[in-house]
Amino acid sequence: MKALALQGLAVLAVVAACAWAYHNAVGNLAQRNINVDFGFLLSPAGFDIPFRLTSWSTSDSYGRALLVSGLNTLLASAFAILLATALGLILALMRLSSNPLASWTARAFVELVRNTPQLLQIVFWYIVVLQVLPSARASISLGAAVFVNVRGLFMPAPLSPWFGWLLAVGLAIAALLPRALPRFPLLLTILVPVAVAISAASLVTGWERPALNGFNFTGGWRLPPELLALTTGIGIYTAAFVSENMRASIEAVGHGQQEAARSLGLSTGRTMRLVVLPQALRTLLPPMTSHYLNIIKSTTLGAAIAYPEILQIFARTVLNQSGRAIEAMSLVLGVFLTLNLMVSTLMSRWDRRLALQRR
Repeated sequence: MKALALQGLAVLAVVAACAWAYHNAVGNLAQRNINVDFGFLLSPAGFDIPFRLTSWSTSDSYGRALLVSGLNTLLASAFAILLATALGLILALMRLSSNPLASWTARAFVELVRNTPQLLQIVFWYIVVLQVLPSARASISLGAAVFVNVRGLFMPAPLSPWFGWLLAVGLAIAALLPRALPRFPLLLTILVPVAVAISAASLVTGWERPALNGFNFTGGWRLPPELLALTTGIGIYTAAFVSENMRASIEAVGHGQQEAARSLGLSTGRTMRLVVLPQALRTLLPPMTSHYLNIIKSTTLGAAIAYPEILQIFARTVLNQSGRAIEAMSLVLGVFLTLNLMVSTLMSRWDRRLALQRR
């Protein structure tokens, strides 16, 4: 009974604090003759967004600018999460290697990266690495259809929307096939379905290759240097912390598990893949959730290098043009809160599923 009374008092205190904050905010806004109105989202924006994943014109509304910049934030977050996870695993395995050169190289890399500011690393990749690349006419060619220059990375683009569906099927098969065929090499079971899906998509849709037209390339996909610098900086910085969590989770698995796997004739690679990593994943998911949430929030650092993510576009350009500071910042806050809650919910469900399997 006492516990219920204390919980009731806590709930009343929270409700009272929220009511006081609301009343205080309404009073201050009325005193300054500020009205909260989200109708400005229907007004034309009148500015251009240089990089976007969907159609955009200067006559589109502020609401569509929120969508376009939000998709740019999602793209940067996805790239950075993939890079941080893959590089973190590689660094963790290098740290655990019996080869002193690999172990000390990974340790030096981790200490260097995690002890320098994240924003400084993003600016370093943007100015020192990407801005010194050659011009479009002197592009670095990676094969016959991929080009790198100061304007970004240019790649072939599919000519049909079916490409995305076929690639999704290939990725789904690549995620399920390693469990169905545990005796086959991991890279083979992952890369073959993806390669087959891309080949099938190429036969069905065809490709549009980038071509030099004057002083720039036209056609194909273009990843701007701002996106490359942002995802590289965030991904590498986070990978340094991810690698330490992965290393600790791997070392937490009992050494007897590895000895038992080797006694059954499993190789070192299969022991790590089939025995160690599945058990390490149970203690790894909670810190990985925090890293993924931090990556999503860190994409706002793209404003420092003019990447058109949601903070740069909506909390700066839209806010300055419309003068709707409260509404603009509230929408940006709501977008990040929604994204992080969705990622946190998915990771929590995965964690609970692993806990149930363990029991």
